[in-house]
Amino acid sequence: MKRILLASALALAVAAPASAADLATRYPVKAAVVPVAPVFSWTGFYIGGNVGYGGGSYDYTFGSATASSDASGFIAGGQLGYNYQFANNVVLGVETDIQWSGIQGDMNVNGTSLKTSLDYFGTVRARVGYAFDRILPYVTGGFAYGKSKTSVETASLTGDDSSTGTGWTLGGGLEYAITNNWTFKTEYLYVDLGSNDYAISGTSSSLSVDNKYHTVKAGLNYKF
Repeated sequence: MKRILLASALALAVAAPASAADLATRYPVKAAVVPVAPVFSWTGFYIGGNVGYGGGSYDYTFGSATASSDASGFIAGGQLGYNYQFANNVVLGVETDIQWSGIQGDMNVNGTSLKTSLDYFGTVRARVGYAFDRILPYVTGGFAYGKSKTSVETASLTGDDSSTGTGWTLGGGLEYAITNNWTFKTEYLYVDLGSNDYAISGTSSSLSVDNKYHTVKAGLNYKF
């Protein structure tokens, strides 16, 4: 009887590890899979709108006389562009925008009233930035154009004229990706549209107006 019990115990001891090994083979334990968050990329086309404020000064030259007036006003417009992000996180892009402008200034010198306004302006610019994931600081610069109107009023004459000037722009900004498609940006631009010369009716002199502006704006872009 003792021999039978001993043989049974030995058989159970051998069978138990084999059964455990068989269970481990049939039911392997799977390692937990941790999802990896996708890396955001700035590459792609975008379109958006913006609002802001601009200011500067108008420098007038009329004959041998010179004068200056402060100018300021709100701006609003839209932009369209494309970015490409390299593997080292450098982002190169190009952007064009056009802005409605309420920037204007006026002054009165020795009975002569001068008033100049910027009706609209636009830019075509390159952008260079460095991406910190969803944050993109950048510098930008390029070509600028705009339409200005100047009116002159004296005791003996009243007249106005408008012209389109061209020049350059330089600035920088910061853009943040709210989602994979929507981004928010703030931007500063210095815009120099050069000088516009106006013929003043009733006189043999011309009026030269120098146009320079500082602008700040905030906007939203939709990235495709």
